[in-house]
Amino acid sequence: MTLSQPLLPAGFRLIFHELVGSTNGEAKTLARNGAAAGTVIWALQQTEGRGRRGHIWSSPPGNLYTSFILRPGCTPEQAAQLGFVASLAIGDALAELAPDIGAPACKWPNDVLVGGRKIAGILVESEFGRDERVAFVIVGLGINLASAPSDTEFPATSIAGEGLPPPTPEAALGAVAKHFEIWLRRWREKGFGPARDVWRSRAVALGEQIRVRLETAILHGRFVDIDQHGALLLETGGELRCIPAGDVFPAR
Repeated sequence: MTLSQPLLPAGFRLIFHELVGSTNGEAKTLARNGAAAGTVIWALQQTEGRGRRGHIWSSPPGNLYTSFILRPGCTPEQAAQLGFVASLAIGDALAELAPDIGAPACKWPNDVLVGGRKIAGILVESEFGRDERVAFVIVGLGINLASAPSDTEFPATSIAGEGLPPPTPEAALGAVAKHFEIWLRRWREKGFGPARDVWRSRAVALGEQIRVRLETAILHGRFVDIDQHGALLLETGGELRCIPAGDVFPAR
C-alpha cells in the first residue's frame, strides 16, 4: 500500500504497521525496551484495539489508530492530565481537518464528541520507574475518520458520518501530532492550569446533571468541575465527591 509520509513535528519518530494487535501494546513493549520519548506508533488496523476500562475499540481501515511514547518524568497524578491535553489536541486537529464539522466537545475524562456523539477516544497508560515518578506514559488515541461503530453504548460518529470528506489517516496523524506537540509544550512550561481552563470551556455537561458509572456503583448528581488533577467533582446526595475514574452518561 502506498502512503504519503505524515508530517510530524521535530522530536517525533514514526514506526508504522499496516496491522498490529494494538498500538498501545506495541508502544508499551517498545517503551520497556528503551524507546525514546517522541516515538509514535501508527497502524492502519488493529486486531486487539482497546479503549478505557478494557472496552474493545473497533479498528477497521480508514480511521486513525496511534500511540505516543512520552517520558515526562512526572507523578502519576500529572500523567493522568495528559489525557485532557490529548483531547484538546484532537479537538484542534478536527477543527483544522474538517472546519465545517462544528465545535468538538470534551467528554470527561478522555473522549471527544461532535454533535453529542463520540468521534475520538484516548487511552493513557503509564508505568512506574524506581522512584515515585512514571518511567513512561503511553497516550493512545483513535479517531473515527471514515467510519464509526454502530453497536456502542455511547453513540458514535465519524467525519464521513457527519457528511464531510474524511481526511486520510496520515493527514490526520500529522494534524494531531502538530497540535499535541503544542499542547504538550504548554503543559510542560505552564502546568495543567491553561489546559484545564480550555478543557472546561469545551466540556460536555459541565454544571448539569449526569450519571457516573463506577466499578461497583452508579452515581447521580451535578457535574460541578474538574479538580487540579482532572478528577471529576460531583455534587451528589448533599456532598461533593471527587471521582478519579469512571464513565459519564446523560442523566435519566
